[in-house]
Amino acid sequence: MRRGVDSSLAVAYLRVSTDEQHLGPEAQRAAIESWARARGIHVVAWHEDKNVGGAQALEQRPGLMAALASLRASRAATLVAAKRDRLARDVELAGALEVRVRRLGARVATADGTSDKHTTDGRLLMRMVDVFAEHERAVIRDRTRAALAAKRARGERVSGQPPYGFRHEAGRLVADEREQLVLQQLEQLLERGLSLRQIAAALTARGCRSRAPDGRWHKTTLARLARRGPTGHRPDGPCPENVR
Repeated sequence: MRRGVDSSLAVAYLRVSTDEQHLGPEAQRAAIESWARARGIHVVAWHEDKNVGGAQALEQRPGLMAALASLRASRAATLVAAKRDRLARDVELAGALEVRVRRLGARVATADGTSDKHTTDGRLLMRMVDVFAEHERAVIRDRTRAALAAKRARGERVSGQPPYGFRHEAGRLVADEREQLVLQQLEQLLERGLSLRQIAAALTARGCRSRAPDGRWHKTTLARLARRGPTGHRPDGPCPENVR
């Protein structure tokens, strides 16, 4: 831990996604407050991301970015969340966040104690929690997709943000031609063996935009799309103007 950080100060982070409401912000706050009282720690700032999934890129979470900024400004020694899965439901994201916090001279802690890296068993438990959180996210995603497919088969109206490459039209999921073209570009670039960072740069150069407010592509987003698998022949070429 770097010199100058205050071990009696912490910054709190809360996250609630659209598909898992079992641990709402009130419950998360209560858990963190109890953790802080037991250790004599003062929480100097609270930050929250609403309707944000645990696999969302770190840069696409305004609440988390604000929490890291508060950590730097206050020189607090700890970024605390109620549980590990509030930080991320993706092993790589969880690791990347740990690195960012460590570069600030601070540490990550959770009210349930699963972020204790001071013992061998603690480090093992932390990584196991990250893996199971990622697995649970995948299970939730598969169940959601199955439920939506059943609704569509019955001709029922579906709601919520459609997967990239599709849009809602008259209550049904239909292909979005511009986003399908982006997926075509992605598949071809993957076949060439480019890294996700190189692919992000290539898509940007071609004028292809993500759904993020700034239109930027992040490695996590591209990895998630790549895991959906191939969807047929993908022609090369520039994307149409203002692809979103």
